[in-house]
Amino acid sequence: MRLACIHVVFLVLVNTKIAEAELQTPLPINGVDPRLTVRTITGIFTGLQNPTYDNVREFRSIPYALPPLGERRWLPPSPLPASRTRHSYSWRFPPPCPQYESRNPTVWNSNITDFNIRLGVGQSHKAGASAQSSSEDCLHLAVWAPIDIGGSDRTAREGRRGLPVVVFVPGGSFQIGGVDIPYQNPAQWVSRSQAHVGVVIPYRLNIFGFPNAAGLEPAASFSSSSPPYSTEGSKNLGLLDVRMGLEWVYANIGAFGGDRDRILLWGQSAGGVLVDSLNYAYHDDVLASALFLQSGAAVANGAPEDVNGSNFTFVAKGLGCDFPGEPAAELECMRQVPATLITNFIGRYQDNRTEPSILFRLRPDNVTIFDNYTQRTEQGLVSKVPAIISLTANEQSSLIKYPRDNVSAGPNQTEVDRLTVEFVCLVSNATDARVTAGLDTYRYQFAGNYSNLAVLPWMGAFHGIDVAFAMGTYGRRFDQEKTGPDSMEEQMRVSEALQDHLLAFADDPQGGLRRLGWWPQTRRVWDEEGAMMLRFGSQDLGRVVANVSTREMDDACLRGTPYNHKP
Repeated sequence: MRLACIHVVFLVLVNTKIAEAELQTPLPINGVDPRLTVRTITGIFTGLQNPTYDNVREFRSIPYALPPLGERRWLPPSPLPASRTRHSYSWRFPPPCPQYESRNPTVWNSNITDFNIRLGVGQSHKAGASAQSSSEDCLHLAVWAPIDIGGSDRTAREGRRGLPVVVFVPGGSFQIGGVDIPYQNPAQWVSRSQAHVGVVIPYRLNIFGFPNAAGLEPAASFSSSSPPYSTEGSKNLGLLDVRMGLEWVYANIGAFGGDRDRILLWGQSAGGVLVDSLNYAYHDDVLASALFLQSGAAVANGAPEDVNGSNFTFVAKGLGCDFPGEPAAELECMRQVPATLITNFIGRYQDNRTEPSILFRLRPDNVTIFDNYTQRTEQGLVSKVPAIISLTANEQSSLIKYPRDNVSAGPNQTEVDRLTVEFVCLVSNATDARVTAGLDTYRYQFAGNYSNLAVLPWMGAFHGIDVAFAMGTYGRRFDQEKTGPDSMEEQMRVSEALQDHLLAFADDPQGGLRRLGWWPQTRRVWDEEGAMMLRFGSQDLGRVVANVSTREMDDACLRGTPYNHKP
């Protein structure tokens, strides 16, 4: 298969003397501080000193695959050729992958817009149009590292291993997201720790990443030595994008001072679904030493029924690519349609809430995505690396239909709780399967309710709020006069506690959390005694992090007790 050798090629390069030479830091370029230039297998990149944190260097845009343009649209990602000399300035963040800015109000586009991508000048997050800043040439990752940590050559000379690496895969319901999102920027955390390297990997979205087109060949079968790439296509291209980005990181992160053998692969929401899905699809070769599934897991995919690719055909017909019974011709025609037209057609159809609804996201093919994760866990068809699985206390408050007629009153909290409990049940079951299989699994609940982030009184610890505390970006909209549980000091303590636990996990997945008093779950979720989890940002002032019973969260699912969304 054309793409089956990608990972093998990277590993061969990394383990040769040629690769060692490739990864040495080159001489200064045009007078630039030599600490800001690195040599990777695919080229030389010059980054910049972070404008806020001068002890951080950042490389804002590094391609990890060929642009998925033209005939490569709706094909698996293609590897970049190796280069000893190609040089790029990595000073600007890459464009986000094609996505639509809905005109229908949500908390995300009305109240907490810094959780979204940056847009073109003058465009609103309620534009009802394709994001002006987006492009199909979007498969570029970003790296943040301490400025005084050298690359692999310096690390070896000084007799020390590289720093642990935290790789973040953003969420967004498989419809939105990217690298340049203010609340998801890891610069503050890297600045504070000076002990890890941060990476963000974007991926194709919506119909471009999850087309489920009848004209695409099914993904081919594979073994542990042959990644799940088909020759002509996969219905889960976004997942393959993340895998290729991770392969690039594994092969090249030593140039930035990172340790490829200590990679914490972290996904939030849809990103968590992708990370956990890779945990199954590549269970013998996951390329990570630890996983962090933040409000997302493989069992939470919830793929819509679209067995025959009718959604893709509906869009194609609406854009003039009407080829009944000819899926290959339909696909080829759609490759000629501008991305903006495709994005706007889908987005405006969804904005109108027309029935039947259309949605593009992960599809089970039993090669890359499966429909029997509990069974696969029982059979050992999952990686053995330890994982953190987390939820927020009021997950669904920001995901339920926006109460546009009475924003201050908010949605029906009983309905919010019901939907949150459904999510709790999924995660509890996934945890139970891992515990039964003997896989180290740590759990936390984030309960922090801070008005500079939860700007509406009913939002509480909403879906995604803990990203800002892990990244250290919680203070972007902070009122210095606030006191008590909303104070900067209180939020800083919560953020630093979460960061320290995550970094301990990245540094030593087997023992790091145990040394901090956080133990993996050992009892089944049905156990009367429950198990232990951590709670960050409890509503009890001063309880930055606390050990609590999992029953405080799980019993609403397992025993029908009332759910507490403000613990």
